[in-house]
Amino acid sequence: MSDFATALHSAAEKIEARLAAEIAALPDSQVRDAMAYAARGGKKLRGFLVMESARLHGIAPEISVQAAAAIEAIHAYSLVHDDLPAMDDDDLRRGQPTVHVKWDEATAILVGDALQSLAFGLLARDDAAPTPQGRLALIASMAQAAGGAGMVLGQALDIEAETATAPLSLDEITALQAGKTGALIEWSACAGARMAQADTAPLAAYARALGLAFQIADDILDVEGDAALAGKRLHKDACAGKATFVSLLGLDGAKARAQDLIVQAQAALKVYGDDAAQLRDAAQFVIARSN
Repeated sequence: MSDFATALHSAAEKIEARLAAEIAALPDSQVRDAMAYAARGGKKLRGFLVMESARLHGIAPEISVQAAAAIEAIHAYSLVHDDLPAMDDDDLRRGQPTVHVKWDEATAILVGDALQSLAFGLLARDDAAPTPQGRLALIASMAQAAGGAGMVLGQALDIEAETATAPLSLDEITALQAGKTGALIEWSACAGARMAQADTAPLAAYARALGLAFQIADDILDVEGDAALAGKRLHKDACAGKATFVSLLGLDGAKARAQDLIVQAQAALKVYGDDAAQLRDAAQFVIARSN
């Protein structure tokens, strides 16, 4: 196992344990069980970005794991809601039935709501950042990234695109994905700098390139990926007639664009020197992944 794979796995274990403990402390209910189900598994890449950016700023993992668990709770909520029949209508996620399939739609909606609330509760804890100012910066920026100016806006634009009279342009897709996918990735990468009240600009530049490359890689996987490895239905975008980076750039063009973005992301980390090696490897992982 590579150094990066080991670091990603280690972070994922810490984050999953933190989330599981927080959810287990809730009153016994079907919603609690479904929350635990939704939060399990996945790469925990966003949480890893939080912990690595925190490490760059001298913040210990026992502190950064709080924010890492928070972003993964937000991510899990977004997937539960994204899978609903009113959204993307998916029946498979991480190789398992989606929450609304295993339980029902009402439970899935409540699970998403509860996971979102849980995330903000984690960020508000005294040990979520070294200072009150750092905690406030995390909370305020999360509200921006996850809400109507970020992820939710991106999802709304994606839904609107399904009934648009003409396919989206490359610029329009880029703007859509900057919200739907990129906003949470940028929050994750900048979290450590916010905790330390340091300059977020280098990590923000890294994350913007990384987030776009991540979405292009998703579009590529939708075309040539293995559904068993991906753990979800593929070829959805083509069946729906949606414009994607692949449909607009071609498969080879999309791959080239993703690689260019990874080079940009890695270059943005120059200020951190060798300390950012794991973040550079994370960028390469984004376009080499199979799920």
